[in-house]
Amino acid sequence: MSILVEIFPSVSMGGHYQNALIGRVAGLDVSAEREIALERLAPYHDQARDDLGFDGKIFITAEQVHGNGVAVVGETSRTPVAGVDALITNRPGVCLGIYVADCCAVYAVDPIHDCIGLAHSGRKGTELEVVPAMLRKMECAYGTEPSQVHIQLSPCIRPPFYEVDFAAEIVRQCEAMGVAEVVDCGDCTGANLDRYYSYRMESGRTGRMLALLALGGFAGD
Repeated sequence: MSILVEIFPSVSMGGHYQNALIGRVAGLDVSAEREIALERLAPYHDQARDDLGFDGKIFITAEQVHGNGVAVVGETSRTPVAGVDALITNRPGVCLGIYVADCCAVYAVDPIHDCIGLAHSGRKGTELEVVPAMLRKMECAYGTEPSQVHIQLSPCIRPPFYEVDFAAEIVRQCEAMGVAEVVDCGDCTGANLDRYYSYRMESGRTGRMLALLALGGFAGD
């Protein structure tokens, strides 16, 4: 089975930071509830992480409760981290992971303080400003200033397939904080079911894309 993988140059920073979005696994039946779908996807996600050079890093995810909680994580953090929708770290042995299927995965890299963040921001999370909360947590933990941060938005659902353009609001929030660079890939999950999973278009019975972010270049870089 083929696996769609996308890499975002805007947060690779010349290969110093590893990032990926693992999209739809062609031919895999994921027409099921979330946990069952994730179980079916797990071996493909594991293999993709290994193939991309994330092997050897501790894989840490968030509970993703559609809130604005942010956790600072390291190699000994429990996963999934309860009650949060964003994770930050400056530990090279950690791989951050966020699952999405219409919501946006928001990647953040601060190359000055060598730290990263990854957030799950859908309609509710965006209203609660989870991405600004992540940036403020990076400032508290690592001294990050928004003007030093590079942000990348993953594919997510957008009008006319959804009634709210929360991606545009995420961009606005970042720009209002003075973020150095904000890049929105512009792709709509609802319009590209051959590449992505869409909770809305597939009536809640579908898989999840997996966003990955870690310090350290890919194998061979």
